[in-house]
Amino acid sequence: MDLKLATQIGKCLSNKVRFQIMEWLKDPENNFPPHETLKHFNDGVCVTYIQEKTGLSQSTISTYLTNMEKCGLLISTRHGKWSYFKRNEKVIHNFVMFLK
Repeated sequence: MDLKLATQIGKCLSNKVRFQIMEWLKDPENNFPPHETLKHFNDGVCVTYIQEKTGLSQSTISTYLTNMEKCGLLISTRHGKWSYFKRNEKVIHNFVMFLK
């Protein structure tokens, strides 16, 4: 990890809602219902559920999640018309190690 990427990640995490999303995604089973189609969290949490939990607009959450994906904090998977996001534990670990 380099300073530029670490700075981008830091900027993403400086927003309270984005930080909360990362916390919620750490334990999706206890923070979100499973999607009615998949019934599991292997590919992450449906964007709709993330948006509903935050109470923010769909466009705001979409921007947040896209930015978090661009810096590597999240991994997205698409199933039909649904997008799912989960934490990228490898990048999170590398970020923590970089800070040490």
